[in-house]
Amino acid sequence: MALGISAATWAGIGAIGSVGVGLYGASQAGDAAAGANAATQAGNQAAMAEQQRQFDAIQKLLSPYVNAGTGALAGQQNLLGLNGNGAQQGAINGIKGSPAYTSALRAGENSILQNASATGGLRGGNVQSALSQFSPQLLTQLIQQQYSNLGGLSSMGQNAAAGVGNAGMSAGNNISNLLSANGQSGAASILAQGQASAGGLNSLLGGIGAMGGLARYNGGGAANSGGLMGDLASYGVF
Repeated sequence: MALGISAATWAGIGAIGSVGVGLYGASQAGDAAAGANAATQAGNQAAMAEQQRQFDAIQKLLSPYVNAGTGALAGQQNLLGLNGNGAQQGAINGIKGSPAYTSALRAGENSILQNASATGGLRGGNVQSALSQFSPQLLTQLIQQQYSNLGGLSSMGQNAAAGVGNAGMSAGNNISNLLSANGQSGAASILAQGQASAGGLNSLLGGIGAMGGLARYNGGGAANSGGLMGDLASYGVF
């Protein structure tokens, strides 16, 4: 049997195929957009976790310096009397009881006595005056030295705290940017899937319109040899 398929029948087959291809393409495009968004989201989540890990590592690394600086600042405040008279007296007593003070006091007093003995003035008034003045002068000197030493620690702690703060700001900005990128990726994915769905719907509507036109051809009478449906039925399509 000769293939006597009419041009209109071929047009109908093409319309049906076009609808199928359009719907398949729309489905594939939607899946691709969803997959790309999922990959972007996963990558950004991993990047945010790494940012947090790096910040935690920096914070842990600088924590001893921050703690030392905090304690040193409290020590300075005690020496100045900012935390009350009791705390100030306790800080001074701590210096007076330290090995640095007792050793220096003993060595200084022995030096004064040895010099007086060598010059024959061991029982003179100048010796007693020198001994009485040496102890408070030494204490004042050690208080100033202690305050200066604590100042070095508090400055180091301040710098460490600033380093932690800067790291936190940097991590926060980076994570904020990644969250924004996640939002943009999600929005782009939704838009792309919507466009794909609209494309598939347009293909379907276009196919329906084409089939409607061919249906009019199908009802055109015997001149059209049974029309589209008749042609397709004659070849076992229906």
